[in-house]
Amino acid sequence: MKQGTGMVVAVAVAAMAAGGGYWIGARKSGGEHGAAPAAQSTAVAPVGARKEPKLLYYRNPMGLPDTSPTPKKDPMGMDYVPVYEGAQEEEPTPANQIRISTEKIQKLGVRTEVASLRALDKLVRAAGRVEPDERRTYAISPKFEGYVERLHVNATGQPVAKGQALFEVYSPELVSAQREYVIAAQGVDSLNEAGSEAQAGMRQLAASSLMRLKNWDISEEQLKALAKSGETKRTLSFRSPVSGIVTEKKALQGMRFMPGEALYQVADLSAVWVVADVFEQDIGLVKVGAGATVKINAYPEKVFKGTVTYVYPTLTAETRTIPVRVELANPGQLLKPGMYAQMEVAVAVKGAVVTVPISAVIDSGTRRIVLIQAGEGRFEPREVKLGARSDTYVEVIEGVKDGEPVVVAANFLIDAESNLKAAVGGFGHSAHGAAPKAEGEASAKAPAGAGAEAKQTAPVAKGSSHQAEGKLDAIDAKVGTVSIAHGPVDSLKWPAMTMDFVLANSALIGTLKPGATVAFTFVERKPGEWVIVKLEGTGASRPSAHSGH
Repeated sequence: MKQGTGMVVAVAVAAMAAGGGYWIGARKSGGEHGAAPAAQSTAVAPVGARKEPKLLYYRNPMGLPDTSPTPKKDPMGMDYVPVYEGAQEEEPTPANQIRISTEKIQKLGVRTEVASLRALDKLVRAAGRVEPDERRTYAISPKFEGYVERLHVNATGQPVAKGQALFEVYSPELVSAQREYVIAAQGVDSLNEAGSEAQAGMRQLAASSLMRLKNWDISEEQLKALAKSGETKRTLSFRSPVSGIVTEKKALQGMRFMPGEALYQVADLSAVWVVADVFEQDIGLVKVGAGATVKINAYPEKVFKGTVTYVYPTLTAETRTIPVRVELANPGQLLKPGMYAQMEVAVAVKGAVVTVPISAVIDSGTRRIVLIQAGEGRFEPREVKLGARSDTYVEVIEGVKDGEPVVVAANFLIDAESNLKAAVGGFGHSAHGAAPKAEGEASAKAPAGAGAEAKQTAPVAKGSSHQAEGKLDAIDAKVGTVSIAHGPVDSLKWPAMTMDFVLANSALIGTLKPGATVAFTFVERKPGEWVIVKLEGTGASRPSAHSGH
Protein backbone atom coordinates (compact mmCIF):
# COMPACT_ATOMS: atom_id res chain seq x y z
CA MET A 1 0.00 0.00 0.00
CA LYS A 2 2.78 2.44 0.87
CA GLN A 3 4.54 1.62 -2.35
CA GLY A 4 1.34 2.27 -4.41
CA THR A 5 0.62 5.47 -2.54
CA GLY A 6 4.15 6.73 -3.26
CA MET A 7 3.74 6.14 -7.00
CA VAL A 8 0.48 8.11 -7.09
CA VAL A 9 2.05 11.02 -5.23
CA ALA A 10 4.99 11.06 -7.62
CA VAL A 11 2.73 11.20 -10.67
CA ALA A 12 0.67 14.01 -9.18
CA VAL A 13 3.78 16.04 -8.39
CA ALA A 14 5.04 15.58 -11.95
CA ALA A 15 1.71 16.70 -13.38
CA MET A 16 1.64 19.78 -11.18
CA ALA A 17 5.17 20.68 -12.17
CA ALA A 18 4.33 20.38 -15.84
CA GLY A 19 1.16 22.44 -15.44
CA GLY A 20 2.98 25.10 -13.47
CA GLY A 21 5.67 25.37 -16.10
CA TYR A 22 3.06 25.76 -18.86
CA TRP A 23 1.18 28.42 -16.78
CA ILE A 24 4.35 30.37 -16.10
CA GLY A 25 5.39 30.22 -19.76
CA ALA A 26 1.95 31.38 -20.88
CA ARG A 27 1.97 34.24 -18.40
CA LYS A 28 5.41 35.27 -19.50
CA SER A 29 4.45 35.18 -23.13
CA GLY A 30 1.25 37.09 -22.46
CA GLY A 31 3.10 39.69 -20.45
CA GLU A 32 5.58 40.29 -23.24
CA HIS A 33 3.13 40.48 -26.15
CA GLY A 34 -0.05 41.58 -24.45
CA ALA A 35 -1.99 38.66 -25.89
CA ALA A 36 -4.36 36.35 -24.06
CA PRO A 37 -3.11 32.86 -23.48
CA ALA A 38 -6.00 31.46 -25.53
CA ALA A 39 -4.64 33.17 -28.63
CA GLN A 40 -1.44 31.21 -28.36
CA SER A 41 -3.21 27.92 -28.86
CA THR A 42 -3.69 28.58 -32.61
CA ALA A 43 -1.71 26.11 -34.85
CA VAL A 44 1.25 27.65 -36.69
CA ALA A 45 2.18 26.41 -40.23
CA PRO A 46 5.50 24.62 -40.34
CA VAL A 47 8.49 26.56 -41.67
CA GLY A 48 9.13 26.03 -45.43
CA ALA A 49 5.51 25.11 -46.34
CA ARG A 50 4.37 26.77 -49.65
CA LYS A 51 0.85 28.04 -50.15
CA GLU A 52 -0.87 26.39 -53.15
CA PRO A 53 -1.89 28.95 -55.82
CA LYS A 54 -5.56 29.38 -56.47
CA LEU A 55 -6.91 27.77 -59.65
CA LEU A 56 -8.75 30.37 -61.73
CA TYR A 57 -9.97 28.49 -64.81
CA TYR A 58 -8.90 26.23 -67.70
CA ARG A 59 -8.06 27.78 -71.06
CA ASN A 60 -8.19 26.39 -74.58
CA PRO A 61 -4.87 24.67 -75.48
CA MET A 62 -4.97 26.10 -79.01
CA GLY A 63 -5.19 29.70 -77.80
CA LEU A 64 -8.84 30.11 -78.81
CA PRO A 65 -10.99 32.47 -76.69
CA ASP A 66 -12.63 29.65 -74.74
CA THR A 67 -12.34 28.92 -71.00
CA SER A 68 -13.88 26.39 -68.64
CA PRO A 69 -14.22 26.28 -64.83
CA THR A 70 -13.67 22.50 -64.89
CA PRO A 71 -11.20 20.26 -66.74
CA LYS A 72 -12.27 19.25 -70.24
CA LYS A 73 -10.96 18.47 -73.73
CA ASP A 74 -11.21 20.38 -76.99
CA PRO A 75 -12.71 18.83 -80.17
CA MET A 76 -9.22 17.58 -81.10
CA GLY A 77 -8.95 15.64 -77.80
CA MET A 78 -6.38 17.99 -76.22
CA ASP A 79 -6.66 18.79 -72.48
CA TYR A 80 -7.46 22.36 -71.46
CA VAL A 81 -4.55 24.12 -69.70
CA PRO A 82 -5.04 25.21 -66.04
CA VAL A 83 -4.47 28.91 -65.23
CA TYR A 84 -3.56 29.80 -61.63
CA GLU A 85 -3.82 33.06 -59.72
CA GLY A 86 -0.70 35.16 -60.05
CA ALA A 87 0.43 33.33 -63.22
CA GLN A 88 1.56 35.53 -66.05
CA GLU A 89 -1.24 35.69 -68.61
CA GLU A 90 -0.34 35.02 -72.21
CA GLU A 91 -1.04 37.75 -74.65
CA PRO A 92 -4.34 37.18 -76.47
CA THR A 93 -4.09 35.38 -79.79
CA PRO A 94 -5.35 37.50 -82.71
CA ALA A 95 -8.28 36.14 -84.68
CA ASN A 96 -6.12 35.49 -87.74
CA GLN A 97 -3.55 33.42 -85.83
CA ILE A 98 -3.42 30.01 -84.19
CA ARG A 99 -1.53 28.95 -81.08
CA ILE A 100 0.14 25.61 -80.38
CA SER A 101 1.88 24.65 -77.14
CA THR A 102 5.66 24.33 -77.10
CA GLU A 103 5.38 20.67 -76.19
CA LYS A 104 3.14 20.00 -79.18
CA ILE A 105 5.48 21.94 -81.49
CA GLN A 106 8.38 19.73 -80.40
CA LYS A 107 6.34 16.57 -80.90
CA LEU A 108 5.24 17.64 -84.38
CA GLY A 109 8.81 18.47 -85.43
CA VAL A 110 7.98 21.96 -86.66
CA ARG A 111 10.81 23.57 -88.62
CA THR A 112 10.94 27.06 -90.10
CA GLU A 113 12.98 28.82 -92.76
CA VAL A 114 13.20 32.50 -93.63
CA ALA A 115 11.70 33.65 -96.92
CA SER A 116 14.53 35.16 -98.93
CA LEU A 117 15.48 36.72 -102.24
CA ARG A 118 17.10 34.32 -104.68
CA ALA A 119 17.42 33.69 -108.41
CA LEU A 120 15.35 30.69 -109.43
CA ASP A 121 17.12 28.14 -111.60
CA LYS A 122 15.37 25.04 -112.79
CA LEU A 123 16.17 21.82 -114.58
CA VAL A 124 13.58 20.94 -117.19
CA ARG A 125 13.57 17.16 -117.49
CA ALA A 126 11.93 15.17 -120.25
CA ALA A 127 12.04 11.67 -121.67
CA GLY A 128 12.92 11.26 -125.31
CA ARG A 129 14.29 8.94 -127.96
CA VAL A 130 17.26 8.90 -130.32
CA GLU A 131 16.39 9.48 -133.95
CA PRO A 132 18.51 9.83 -137.11
CA ASP A 133 19.20 13.33 -138.36
CA GLU A 134 16.66 13.69 -141.18
CA ARG A 135 19.07 15.97 -143.07
CA ARG A 136 21.65 13.15 -143.15
CA THR A 137 19.33 10.50 -144.51
CA TYR A 138 19.52 9.60 -148.22
CA ALA A 139 17.41 7.47 -150.52
CA ILE A 140 18.98 5.69 -153.56
CA SER A 141 16.37 5.88 -156.32
CA PRO A 142 17.44 5.28 -159.97
CA LYS A 143 15.96 7.76 -162.45
CA PHE A 144 15.56 5.20 -165.20
CA GLU A 145 13.90 1.85 -165.66
CA GLY A 146 16.09 -1.24 -165.28
CA TYR A 147 16.95 -4.51 -163.54
CA VAL A 148 19.11 -5.33 -160.54
CA GLU A 149 21.80 -7.64 -161.91
CA ARG A 150 23.89 -8.04 -158.74
CA LEU A 151 23.86 -6.82 -155.15
CA HIS A 152 27.05 -5.67 -153.44
CA VAL A 153 25.27 -4.54 -150.25
CA ASN A 154 22.58 -7.03 -149.41
CA ALA A 155 21.64 -6.49 -145.72
CA THR A 156 19.94 -3.79 -143.66
CA GLY A 157 22.23 -2.25 -141.02
CA GLN A 158 25.36 -2.80 -143.11
CA PRO A 159 27.76 0.17 -142.97
CA VAL A 160 28.75 1.71 -146.30
CA ALA A 161 31.32 4.33 -147.32
CA LYS A 162 30.79 7.22 -149.66
CA GLY A 163 31.26 6.00 -153.28
CA GLN A 164 30.96 2.30 -152.33
CA ALA A 165 29.11 0.17 -154.94
CA LEU A 166 25.65 -0.86 -153.79
CA PHE A 167 24.42 -2.87 -156.79
CA GLU A 168 24.91 -3.38 -160.53
CA VAL A 169 22.10 -2.41 -162.85
CA TYR A 170 21.14 -3.29 -166.44
CA SER A 171 18.94 -0.89 -168.37
CA PRO A 172 18.29 -0.71 -172.14
CA GLU A 173 17.90 3.07 -171.79
CA LEU A 174 21.28 3.27 -170.08
CA VAL A 175 22.96 1.23 -172.80
CA SER A 176 21.40 3.47 -175.52
CA ALA A 177 22.54 6.60 -173.71
CA GLN A 178 26.10 5.23 -173.49
CA ARG A 179 26.18 4.44 -177.23
CA GLU A 180 24.80 7.85 -178.08
CA TYR A 181 27.51 9.53 -176.02
CA VAL A 182 30.29 7.35 -177.52
CA ILE A 183 29.11 8.06 -181.08
CA ALA A 184 28.84 11.79 -180.41
CA ALA A 185 32.34 11.87 -178.88
CA GLN A 186 33.80 10.02 -181.86
CA GLY A 187 31.94 12.35 -184.24
CA VAL A 188 33.52 15.37 -182.61
CA ASP A 189 36.99 13.89 -183.25
CA SER A 190 36.19 13.00 -186.90
CA LEU A 191 34.87 16.45 -187.76
CA ASN A 192 38.03 18.38 -186.91
CA GLU A 193 38.39 19.47 -190.52
CA ALA A 194 34.69 20.07 -191.13
CA GLY A 195 32.92 23.38 -190.91
CA SER A 196 32.30 25.10 -187.65
CA GLU A 197 28.56 24.53 -187.83
CA ALA A 198 28.97 20.75 -188.16
CA GLN A 199 31.50 20.68 -185.32
CA ALA A 200 29.22 22.74 -183.09
CA GLY A 201 26.27 20.46 -183.74
CA MET A 202 28.29 17.34 -182.95
CA ARG A 203 29.71 18.87 -179.75
CA GLN A 204 26.18 19.83 -178.67
CA LEU A 205 25.00 16.24 -179.22
CA ALA A 206 27.95 14.83 -177.21
CA ALA A 207 27.34 17.32 -174.37
CA SER A 208 23.64 16.49 -174.17
CA SER A 209 24.42 12.75 -174.08
CA LEU A 210 26.94 13.29 -171.31
CA MET A 211 24.49 15.45 -169.33
CA ARG A 212 21.84 12.77 -169.65
CA LEU A 213 24.20 10.20 -168.10
CA LYS A 214 25.10 12.60 -165.27
CA ASN A 215 21.43 13.26 -164.56
CA TRP A 216 21.00 9.51 -164.17
CA ASP A 217 23.61 9.64 -161.37
CA ILE A 218 26.36 7.87 -163.32
CA SER A 219 29.58 8.68 -161.48
CA GLU A 220 32.36 10.84 -162.95
CA GLU A 221 34.74 7.93 -162.76
CA GLN A 222 32.50 5.78 -164.90
CA LEU A 223 31.97 8.58 -167.43
CA LYS A 224 35.71 9.12 -167.81
CA ALA A 225 36.25 5.40 -168.34
CA LEU A 226 33.47 5.39 -170.94
CA ALA A 227 34.95 8.38 -172.80
CA LYS A 228 38.46 6.88 -172.67
CA SER A 229 37.59 3.34 -173.79
CA GLY A 230 34.70 4.19 -176.08
CA GLU A 231 33.12 0.85 -175.16
CA THR A 232 29.53 0.60 -174.04
CA LYS A 233 29.05 -1.50 -170.91
CA ARG A 234 26.01 -3.70 -170.42
CA THR A 235 25.80 -3.02 -166.65
CA LEU A 236 26.89 -0.16 -164.46
CA SER A 237 27.47 0.01 -160.68
CA PHE A 238 25.27 2.28 -158.55
CA ARG A 239 27.23 3.84 -155.67
CA SER A 240 26.36 5.29 -152.26
CA PRO A 241 26.33 9.12 -152.18
CA VAL A 242 27.21 9.24 -148.44
CA SER A 243 28.84 7.26 -145.65
CA GLY A 244 26.42 5.74 -143.20
CA ILE A 245 24.30 2.77 -142.28
CA VAL A 246 21.80 1.05 -144.55
CA THR A 247 18.54 1.62 -142.69
CA GLU A 248 16.26 0.29 -145.45
CA LYS A 249 16.84 -2.11 -148.35
CA LYS A 250 14.25 -3.01 -150.96
CA ALA A 251 16.57 -4.09 -153.77
CA LEU A 252 16.53 -7.79 -154.61
CA GLN A 253 18.80 -9.46 -157.10
CA GLY A 254 17.04 -9.83 -160.49
CA MET A 255 14.18 -7.49 -159.65
CA ARG A 256 12.87 -4.89 -162.06
CA PHE A 257 12.59 -1.33 -160.83
CA MET A 258 10.85 1.74 -162.16
CA PRO A 259 12.14 5.33 -162.25
CA GLY A 260 12.06 6.94 -158.79
CA GLU A 261 11.66 3.69 -156.86
CA ALA A 262 13.71 3.78 -153.59
CA LEU A 263 15.94 0.70 -153.50
CA TYR A 264 18.14 1.73 -150.51
CA GLN A 265 18.05 4.21 -147.65
CA VAL A 266 21.32 5.23 -146.02
CA ALA A 267 21.59 7.34 -142.82
CA ASP A 268 24.68 9.18 -141.62
CA LEU A 269 24.76 8.59 -137.83
CA SER A 270 27.83 10.68 -137.02
CA ALA A 271 25.33 13.15 -135.53
CA VAL A 272 21.84 12.32 -134.28
CA TRP A 273 18.74 13.94 -132.81
CA VAL A 274 17.13 13.41 -129.42
CA VAL A 275 13.45 14.28 -129.63
CA ALA A 276 12.19 14.81 -126.06
CA ASP A 277 8.58 15.32 -124.95
CA VAL A 278 8.51 18.40 -122.68
CA PHE A 279 5.44 18.95 -120.52
CA GLU A 280 3.17 21.83 -121.39
CA GLN A 281 3.87 23.85 -118.22
CA ASP A 282 7.65 23.80 -118.87
CA ILE A 283 7.71 24.55 -122.57
CA GLY A 284 7.87 28.32 -122.01
CA LEU A 285 11.23 27.90 -120.26
CA VAL A 286 12.94 26.00 -123.10
CA LYS A 287 14.59 28.24 -125.68
CA VAL A 288 16.40 27.46 -128.93
CA GLY A 289 20.15 27.52 -128.39
CA ALA A 290 20.01 26.34 -124.77
CA GLY A 291 22.52 23.69 -123.77
CA ALA A 292 21.19 20.24 -122.95
CA THR A 293 22.60 17.09 -121.40
CA VAL A 294 21.45 13.64 -122.42
CA LYS A 295 21.79 10.41 -120.48
CA ILE A 296 21.26 6.93 -121.91
CA ASN A 297 20.45 3.91 -119.78
CA ALA A 298 22.91 1.83 -121.80
CA TYR A 299 25.82 4.11 -120.78
CA PRO A 300 25.08 5.31 -117.22
CA GLU A 301 28.61 6.65 -116.79
CA LYS A 302 28.48 8.85 -119.91
CA VAL A 303 26.86 12.26 -120.36
CA PHE A 304 26.24 13.52 -123.90
CA LYS A 305 26.03 17.26 -124.49
CA GLY A 306 23.99 18.90 -127.21
CA THR A 307 22.00 21.99 -128.13
CA VAL A 308 18.29 22.65 -128.40
CA THR A 309 17.78 23.47 -132.08
CA TYR A 310 14.02 23.36 -132.53
CA VAL A 311 10.80 23.47 -130.51
CA TYR A 312 8.01 21.86 -132.48
CA PRO A 313 4.87 23.98 -133.03
CA THR A 314 2.40 21.19 -132.18
CA LEU A 315 1.21 19.65 -128.92
CA THR A 316 0.37 15.99 -128.36
CA ALA A 317 -3.11 16.10 -126.85
CA GLU A 318 -2.93 12.64 -125.25
CA THR A 319 0.17 13.40 -123.16
CA ARG A 320 0.01 17.24 -123.07
CA THR A 321 3.63 17.39 -124.23
CA ILE A 322 5.49 19.25 -126.96
CA PRO A 323 8.46 17.69 -128.83
CA VAL A 324 11.81 19.45 -128.50
CA ARG A 325 14.77 18.59 -130.74
CA VAL A 326 18.31 18.36 -129.41
CA GLU A 327 21.24 17.85 -131.78
CA LEU A 328 24.38 16.15 -130.54
CA ALA A 329 27.47 14.47 -131.94
CA ASN A 330 27.63 10.69 -131.94
CA PRO A 331 31.30 9.67 -131.82
CA GLY A 332 31.74 5.94 -132.15
CA GLN A 333 28.03 5.73 -133.01
CA LEU A 334 27.17 4.81 -129.41
CA LEU A 335 23.75 6.38 -129.79
CA LYS A 336 21.48 4.07 -131.73
CA PRO A 337 18.21 5.25 -133.30
CA GLY A 338 15.31 4.12 -131.13
CA MET A 339 17.16 4.30 -127.80
CA TYR A 340 15.37 5.96 -124.88
CA ALA A 341 17.05 9.06 -123.48
CA GLN A 342 16.67 11.41 -120.50
CA MET A 343 17.13 15.07 -121.41
CA GLU A 344 17.86 17.88 -118.96
CA VAL A 345 17.91 21.57 -119.84
CA ALA A 346 19.14 24.08 -117.24
CA VAL A 347 17.07 27.27 -117.46
CA ALA A 348 17.11 30.52 -115.51
CA VAL A 349 13.51 31.10 -114.46
CA LYS A 350 13.83 34.62 -112.98
CA GLY A 351 16.19 36.99 -111.25
CA ALA A 352 16.12 37.70 -107.51
CA VAL A 353 12.57 37.22 -106.21
CA VAL A 354 11.00 36.40 -102.83
CA THR A 355 10.97 32.63 -102.51
CA VAL A 356 9.95 29.97 -99.99
CA PRO A 357 10.58 26.22 -100.06
CA ILE A 358 7.95 24.28 -101.97
CA SER A 359 7.24 22.27 -98.81
CA ALA A 360 6.01 25.47 -97.09
CA VAL A 361 2.93 25.70 -99.33
CA ILE A 362 -0.34 24.01 -98.33
CA ASP A 363 -2.31 23.66 -101.57
CA SER A 364 -5.99 22.85 -101.12
CA GLY A 365 -6.73 23.09 -104.83
CA THR A 366 -8.67 26.35 -104.51
CA ARG A 367 -6.25 28.36 -102.36
CA ARG A 368 -2.58 28.20 -101.39
CA ILE A 369 -1.59 28.92 -97.80
CA VAL A 370 1.75 29.50 -96.05
CA LEU A 371 2.11 29.43 -92.25
CA ILE A 372 4.10 32.40 -90.87
CA GLN A 373 5.67 32.07 -87.41
CA ALA A 374 4.26 35.17 -85.68
CA GLY A 375 5.80 34.45 -82.26
CA GLU A 376 6.52 31.72 -79.75
CA GLY A 377 3.92 29.05 -80.44
CA ARG A 378 1.85 31.36 -82.66
CA PHE A 379 1.36 30.90 -86.39
CA GLU A 380 -0.44 33.04 -88.93
CA PRO A 381 -1.84 31.44 -92.10
CA ARG A 382 -1.42 33.60 -95.18
CA GLU A 383 -3.06 33.09 -98.53
CA VAL A 384 -0.35 33.54 -101.15
CA LYS A 385 -0.06 34.06 -104.89
CA LEU A 386 2.69 31.94 -106.40
CA GLY A 387 4.82 32.45 -109.48
CA ALA A 388 7.73 30.59 -111.05
CA ARG A 389 9.10 27.38 -109.53
CA SER A 390 12.45 25.67 -109.34
CA ASP A 391 13.10 22.15 -108.12
CA THR A 392 13.08 23.21 -104.45
CA TYR A 393 11.75 26.78 -104.23
CA VAL A 394 8.73 28.71 -105.47
CA GLU A 395 8.29 32.44 -106.05
CA VAL A 396 5.80 34.25 -103.81
CA ILE A 397 4.26 37.19 -105.65
CA GLU A 398 1.89 38.21 -102.83
CA GLY A 399 1.42 37.18 -99.20
CA VAL A 400 4.97 36.81 -97.81
CA LYS A 401 7.76 39.36 -97.46
CA ASP A 402 11.50 38.87 -97.51
CA GLY A 403 12.78 37.85 -94.07
CA GLU A 404 9.55 36.41 -92.65
CA PRO A 405 9.93 32.92 -91.10
CA VAL A 406 7.71 30.30 -92.72
CA VAL A 407 6.95 26.75 -91.59
CA VAL A 408 8.61 24.25 -93.94
CA ALA A 409 8.10 21.03 -91.98
CA ALA A 410 5.02 19.68 -90.16
CA ASN A 411 2.79 22.43 -91.59
CA PHE A 412 0.20 19.83 -92.57
CA LEU A 413 0.29 18.50 -88.99
CA ILE A 414 -0.28 22.01 -87.68
CA ASP A 415 -3.25 22.20 -90.04
CA ALA A 416 -4.59 18.95 -88.55
CA GLU A 417 -3.91 20.00 -84.93
CA SER A 418 -5.50 23.44 -85.15
CA ASN A 419 -8.57 25.27 -86.29
CA LEU A 420 -6.79 26.52 -89.41
CA LYS A 421 -10.02 27.13 -91.28
CA ALA A 422 -11.23 29.63 -88.68
CA ALA A 423 -7.83 31.35 -88.63
CA VAL A 424 -7.83 31.65 -92.41
CA GLY A 425 -11.31 33.16 -92.19
CA GLY A 426 -10.00 35.73 -89.72
CA PHE A 427 -7.13 36.49 -92.06
CA GLY A 428 -9.66 37.04 -94.84
CA HIS A 429 -11.33 39.77 -92.76
CA SER A 430 -8.11 41.65 -92.19
CA ALA A 431 -7.06 41.23 -95.78
CA HIS A 432 -10.24 42.75 -97.09
CA GLY A 433 -10.70 45.36 -94.42
CA ALA A 434 -13.96 43.85 -93.11
CA ALA A 435 -13.52 42.89 -89.49
CA PRO A 436 -16.38 41.32 -87.54
CA LYS A 437 -16.67 44.57 -85.60
CA ALA A 438 -17.64 46.46 -88.70
CA GLU A 439 -20.33 43.90 -89.39
CA GLY A 440 -21.69 44.22 -85.86
CA GLU A 441 -21.73 47.99 -85.98
CA ALA A 442 -23.45 48.04 -89.34
CA SER A 443 -26.17 45.74 -88.10
CA ALA A 444 -26.57 47.75 -84.89
CA LYS A 445 -27.78 50.69 -86.94
CA ALA A 446 -30.76 48.73 -88.19
CA PRO A 447 -34.25 49.77 -87.09
CA ALA A 448 -35.27 48.49 -83.70
CA GLY A 449 -38.37 46.82 -85.13
CA ALA A 450 -36.38 44.59 -87.48
CA GLY A 451 -37.60 41.48 -85.65
CA ALA A 452 -35.87 38.48 -84.13
CA GLU A 453 -34.44 37.12 -87.36
CA ALA A 454 -33.01 40.43 -88.64
CA LYS A 455 -33.41 39.36 -92.24
CA GLN A 456 -33.56 42.93 -93.51
CA THR A 457 -30.56 44.31 -91.63
CA ALA A 458 -27.56 42.27 -92.74
CA PRO A 459 -26.46 40.66 -96.01
CA VAL A 460 -26.49 36.92 -95.54
CA ALA A 461 -24.91 34.31 -97.76
CA LYS A 462 -27.16 32.39 -100.08
CA GLY A 463 -26.02 29.07 -98.57
CA SER A 464 -28.28 26.91 -96.45
CA SER A 465 -28.86 27.73 -92.78
CA HIS A 466 -28.02 25.48 -89.82
CA GLN A 467 -29.61 25.07 -86.40
CA ALA A 468 -27.95 24.30 -83.07
CA GLU A 469 -28.51 24.50 -79.33
CA GLY A 470 -26.07 25.31 -76.58
CA LYS A 471 -25.06 27.53 -73.69
CA LEU A 472 -24.14 31.19 -74.08
CA ASP A 473 -20.60 31.53 -72.70
CA ALA A 474 -19.67 35.14 -73.43
CA ILE A 475 -21.02 38.28 -75.10
CA ASP A 476 -18.91 40.98 -76.75
CA ALA A 477 -21.43 43.70 -77.55
CA LYS A 478 -18.75 46.09 -78.78
CA VAL A 479 -17.50 43.71 -81.48
CA GLY A 480 -20.87 42.14 -82.11
CA THR A 481 -19.91 38.54 -81.38
CA VAL A 482 -20.96 35.84 -78.96
CA SER A 483 -19.24 32.66 -77.75
CA ILE A 484 -21.52 29.62 -77.55
CA ALA A 485 -20.75 26.10 -76.32
CA HIS A 486 -23.04 24.26 -78.72
CA GLY A 487 -23.87 20.65 -79.25
CA PRO A 488 -23.28 18.61 -82.45
CA VAL A 489 -24.46 20.19 -85.73
CA ASP A 490 -25.63 17.35 -87.96
CA SER A 491 -25.98 19.45 -91.12
CA LEU A 492 -22.27 20.32 -90.96
CA LYS A 493 -21.12 17.10 -89.27
CA TRP A 494 -19.61 19.19 -86.46
CA PRO A 495 -18.93 17.73 -83.02
CA ALA A 496 -19.84 19.60 -79.85
CA MET A 497 -17.49 22.55 -79.36
CA THR A 498 -17.22 26.15 -78.19
CA MET A 499 -16.76 28.79 -80.89
CA ASP A 500 -17.43 32.43 -81.72
CA PHE A 501 -20.29 33.64 -83.90
CA VAL A 502 -21.02 37.04 -85.46
CA LEU A 503 -24.43 38.55 -84.75
CA ALA A 504 -26.32 39.66 -87.84
CA ASN A 505 -27.99 42.30 -85.62
CA SER A 506 -26.93 43.33 -82.13
CA ALA A 507 -30.63 43.44 -81.16
CA LEU A 508 -30.69 39.64 -81.38
CA ILE A 509 -29.00 39.33 -77.98
CA GLY A 510 -31.88 41.07 -76.17
CA THR A 511 -31.45 40.55 -72.43
CA LEU A 512 -29.69 37.22 -72.69
CA LYS A 513 -26.88 36.74 -70.20
CA PRO A 514 -23.89 34.36 -70.17
CA GLY A 515 -24.99 30.95 -68.97
CA ALA A 516 -28.37 31.06 -70.71
CA THR A 517 -29.48 28.09 -72.78
CA VAL A 518 -30.07 29.19 -76.37
CA ALA A 519 -31.29 27.84 -79.70
CA PHE A 520 -29.99 29.62 -82.78
CA THR A 521 -29.89 29.58 -86.58
CA PHE A 522 -26.69 30.53 -88.41
CA VAL A 523 -25.25 30.70 -91.94
CA GLU A 524 -21.78 30.98 -93.48
CA ARG A 525 -21.48 34.47 -94.98
CA LYS A 526 -17.77 34.15 -95.91
CA PRO A 527 -15.36 31.24 -95.69
CA GLY A 528 -14.86 30.68 -91.96
CA GLU A 529 -17.33 33.43 -90.88
CA TRP A 530 -20.49 32.07 -89.22
CA VAL A 531 -23.33 34.58 -88.68
CA ILE A 532 -26.29 34.09 -86.32
CA VAL A 533 -29.55 35.26 -87.94
CA LYS A 534 -31.95 33.97 -85.25
CA LEU A 535 -31.35 33.62 -81.51
CA GLU A 536 -33.81 32.42 -78.86
CA GLY A 537 -33.33 31.50 -75.23
CA THR A 538 -34.52 31.80 -71.63
CA GLY A 539 -34.59 35.45 -70.51
CA ALA A 540 -34.56 36.87 -74.06
CA SER A 541 -36.46 40.09 -74.56
CA ARG A 542 -37.12 41.30 -78.03
CA PRO A 543 -37.67 44.99 -78.86
CA SER A 544 -41.25 45.76 -79.78
CA ALA A 545 -42.30 47.21 -83.09
CA HIS A 546 -42.97 50.61 -81.45
CA SER A 547 -39.91 50.82 -79.28
CA GLY A 548 -38.29 53.22 -81.68
CA HIS A 549 -41.11 55.71 -81.31
